[in-house]
Amino acid sequence: MLDGVKVALGVTGSIAAVKTVELAHELRRQGAEVRAVMTDSAQGIIHPWALEYATENPVVTEITGAVEHVELCGREGWADLLLIAPTTANTVGKMAAAVDDSPVTTCATTAFGADVPLVVVPAMHEPMYDHPGVLEALDQLESWGVDFVDPRIEEGKAKIATEDAIVTAAARATGAQPLAGQTVIVTSGATTESVDPIRTLSNRASGQTGRAVARACVTHGAEVVLVHDGPEVPWADTVAVESAAEMRDAVLDRAPEADALVSAAAIADYTVEAADEKIRSGQDLALDLEPTPKLLDAVRESHPELALVGFKAETEGDEDAIVAQARALQDRVGLAFVVGNDAGVMGADETTALVVDGDDVCEVTGSKQALGAAVADRLAAVC
Repeated sequence: MLDGVKVALGVTGSIAAVKTVELAHELRRQGAEVRAVMTDSAQGIIHPWALEYATENPVVTEITGAVEHVELCGREGWADLLLIAPTTANTVGKMAAAVDDSPVTTCATTAFGADVPLVVVPAMHEPMYDHPGVLEALDQLESWGVDFVDPRIEEGKAKIATEDAIVTAAARATGAQPLAGQTVIVTSGATTESVDPIRTLSNRASGQTGRAVARACVTHGAEVVLVHDGPEVPWADTVAVESAAEMRDAVLDRAPEADALVSAAAIADYTVEAADEKIRSGQDLALDLEPTPKLLDAVRESHPELALVGFKAETEGDEDAIVAQARALQDRVGLAFVVGNDAGVMGADETTALVVDGDDVCEVTGSKQALGAAVADRLAAVC
């Protein structure tokens, strides 16, 4: 996600600075090279040696005759991105006023002048976040092109965002953003049909692929609506659903504002009329299954111009069979392309998939994150 990206990680004096060792590790796991810059206050919370260990690079703790701020964030500087995480109210105000009294704020002013992208991750007590001057400073920074990763408001604190959200924002800020200006709906995970108040019918889909597609679309610049059976994610507008009908209704509700739909969810093919009370065990039981309406068909009927991408899972394990089924789905619904795969990859971290567009068949092997990026790349070509 961040392969080859050089990140200058600014650390300021929030208690959330204790999170930056793991953040630096995660940035590097995603392919980035990281160099840390610290304020004096941050050094009172976490020792520079910890970040030197995490980044495997010396840490800037003062601006010297080596003009570290220019070397890092100048026009010919090392960094592709200045990521300030955590960012205190103090630092936000100083950045907006071009006050350079710490290595981090000096790097920020230099980055502004050199057009180096900035991502700011606020972390402070909630009353500080709500201070009119802080809000005004945040607005000023946003007007200058700063990207923000919103804090998690919990227990009266504006807590630092998750590593997942920060890394996603870093990838978005440093990427080409071929989907900028586009709104993409992505469905993900399984759907669940109630048999009674306790029992359900579902499938083995974990939602990893759909979430990877959604995240890749975000890093490609899109505004993403994620419709799935899981919790809210920090980098997309999340709509939580359970049944096939709920997923279909949620997608149809958002479709008028969308430019594309990627239907990666494993939507139940059958539903059943649910009993009002628990069905007692120990008895012979037959369930009358009814087909669920096809989401892609419903969306195509109501939005004939919308770019649609389908997923097709098969159990035969035969590439020709997967391609044939994918082509049949593409032709029937008028899809931009179809991603076909063997159902055996459900729940696994690695995958092998075939991106099918008529006679054009491309194999993607590796992580589901890599598949998500491949889908977002191809979607950008058709949107």
